[in-house]
Amino acid sequence: MDRIERALARAAADYGVNALLLVRHEAVSRKNVQYLTGFTGSSAYVLVGGLAGPAGRLFLTDGRYVEQAGAQCAGAGFEVIQHGPDFVRDLAAAVGRLGIKRLGFESDAVLHSVVEQVRAGVAGIELVATDGIVARERMVKDAVEIAALRRAAAAATVAFENVLGFIRPGVTEREIAMELERQMRAAGAEALAFDMIVASGPRSSMQHGAPSGKAVQAGEFVLMDFGAMVDGYLSDMTRTVVVGRASDEQRKVYDAVRLAQEHGLRSVRPGVVGGDVWRQMWQVIADAGYGEFAGRRFGHALGLEIHEAPYLIEGSRDVLTEGNVVTVEPGAYIPGWGGVRIEDQVIVTADGCEAINGGTKELVELT
Repeated sequence: MDRIERALARAAADYGVNALLLVRHEAVSRKNVQYLTGFTGSSAYVLVGGLAGPAGRLFLTDGRYVEQAGAQCAGAGFEVIQHGPDFVRDLAAAVGRLGIKRLGFESDAVLHSVVEQVRAGVAGIELVATDGIVARERMVKDAVEIAALRRAAAAATVAFENVLGFIRPGVTEREIAMELERQMRAAGAEALAFDMIVASGPRSSMQHGAPSGKAVQAGEFVLMDFGAMVDGYLSDMTRTVVVGRASDEQRKVYDAVRLAQEHGLRSVRPGVVGGDVWRQMWQVIADAGYGEFAGRRFGHALGLEIHEAPYLIEGSRDVLTEGNVVTVEPGAYIPGWGGVRIEDQVIVTADGCEAINGGTKELVELT
């Protein structure tokens, strides 16, 4: 089965519907539409299923995107329809054409007014609110997705290796971020995966510290959390380095986080609960004396979005499955002093995990 057939099978099993309606808006549901259709524009109404069976695939968009949708959705077998100003009328006509009797719609994305107008425009139809149908399919990556994720991870790895020669006292956090972006784009990235984090010295205790105009000083940590987008898929890695020679305390904190990550990587495998992986990493940092400074979010899945389920966070009951792609990123953050995070992106395999990014995890001293 392809992605659409799997989503329809899940929808039928969970909600008893024979078709699904997805919409694409900038803030809601856009990645679900991209996952099923390949479309990356900003306007779409997607219908799949109905009495026509899995082959019933209609894609409605406005005149701006007809040509783009035709190119991007061809591989998934969609018929592209240009809707008019009264798009709900055209949508209702498409629903009727497919002979849909029970239509599932994304409860967090489809407007109530659209639901009511479709209900009014199609005799005898039943509309059922669904939740998480496509998102759950997206949790397990297929071979095409993993290949794209590998390319994105490789672009970030190259950038890290090349930026080390750029970091020195006097360079600002923003300049480091700009150089990382330049290096990732040179390595094939089409965009940044997320707003980059570069924080030095005492600012490195801010887990999501945006790059500032602060100049790096000798003896400071520089924490860099960055990623690339390649073919729509994202990478995410973090490395922490020292400008100059590390102090004993810096090395102690770094070694605790590195050991915690090693435990985390050994723990990741199918059937393991995300919260348990977090607990094992946290305990290593606590045993080193830094438990009160350890983070509560030590990993997440990613793909078309930077944060997806399953999560390696405190209290998570998410169960890891072969084919998940997750980050393993323990950290310790001491306010006013600094912080360390080490992050790898891994594929959950049949008996463990495989890291798909590189770059040394030895404590780099830039002298």
